[in-house]
Amino acid sequence: MKTPVSSTPTSDSLSSARHFSDQVLNSATSAMDSTRSLANDTLARAEDQVRILRGSIDPMVDRLATQAQKLARQSLDIASEASDRAQRSMHRYADATTRYVANEPVKSILIAAAVGAAVALVVAAARQRHGR
Repeated sequence: MKTPVSSTPTSDSLSSARHFSDQVLNSATSAMDSTRSLANDTLARAEDQVRILRGSIDPMVDRLATQAQKLARQSLDIASEASDRAQRSMHRYADATTRYVANEPVKSILIAAAVGAAVALVVAAARQRHGR
């Protein structure tokens, strides 16, 4: 005679395996949710740090740009002053030359002729050397 099958070792094993797999799945889901939450928190903190850094970099860039403009302005001022000094010197030399020519016209003509002759000799020598 057969006895009714109420619970066999195979069905108990299947039930235990199913229960264990459900527990593993729940644990994995919980771990994944926990990891996702931690990643979101970490990203939010990183984003806050980027905002803070960006806020501190912008004023630094502005300060550097202001300093660069100041240095450029100072350089232009120095160059302008040097140009003014050079112009004043040129005017002084031109005035001195004009006075000398007015006071010593014959000497000035002789000096100019001597300089012209020297330049002509140099040019002629250079042409001869270049022509060979």
